[in-house]
Amino acid sequence: MSEAIEQTGARYPLLAKRTSKRWLITAAVTTAIVALPVLSVLILALFPEENIWPHLLDTTLPRYLVTTLQLMAGVAFITLVIGLASAWAVTMCDFPGRKFFEWAMLLPFAVPAYVIAYVYTSLLDYAGPVQTAMRDWFGWHNAADYWFPEIRSLGGAAMMLILVLYPYVYLLARAAFLQQSSAAFLAARTLGHSAWSAFWRVSMPMARPAIAGGVLLAVMETIADFGTVAYFSVQTFATGIYTSWFTMADRAAAAQLALGLLGFSLALALLER
Repeated sequence: MSEAIEQTGARYPLLAKRTSKRWLITAAVTTAIVALPVLSVLILALFPEENIWPHLLDTTLPRYLVTTLQLMAGVAFITLVIGLASAWAVTMCDFPGRKFFEWAMLLPFAVPAYVIAYVYTSLLDYAGPVQTAMRDWFGWHNAADYWFPEIRSLGGAAMMLILVLYPYVYLLARAAFLQQSSAAFLAARTLGHSAWSAFWRVSMPMARPAIAGGVLLAVMETIADFGTVAYFSVQTFATGIYTSWFTMADRAAAAQLALGLLGFSLALALLER
């Protein structure tokens, strides 16, 4: 392919220059379109009408930061466990229905997280069928008679995101396990390692880049999610940006929060490297 292009350039230098200019112009226009929103946020954040960072630091920013970190940690850990375990099971184990679960584990990609939130809230809320059936069966009269986990909470929001985002880890981990040679795992077993030890010492290190990429994608989706956390009234950076822009009509505050979120995402990507 490259030889053909070089020969074409040698025979038709004017055509090669025109093609090169067209590609350069196309790349520049595409880059400008993609970079325009980021540049707008940078301008709004770096040149505000007034300095609002002291106000953010004293009021909402610590709450946004703590809640976002808690949500990220929960989603990252449980998506890692579920995605890694399911990928290893369908790749290295043989059981009835394995072929079905190979693609069925990807079905959560088809449902947005906020839709899952609506469904589970209607099922598990106080007026939902689950708690209503429990009160009928055990003779309970109100919520003071029993304990049931609160679905409209930080943990509930994390669980909704986990149910939707674990396929990122599953998909990339399964692809990494399929590319590995089983000889290395079997060699570790013959050298006296248990299946668990061979997994951690041989298979896991080779698949680490793919697994880390899947977890990073899940975390990025988590910090960018608005519908689920807003429905559960969980205050994160995403809800803070929306509130600052539309409710408080403070575009500078929203842009600065968005810039902080962008920097946080870049820091996560660098940390994985």
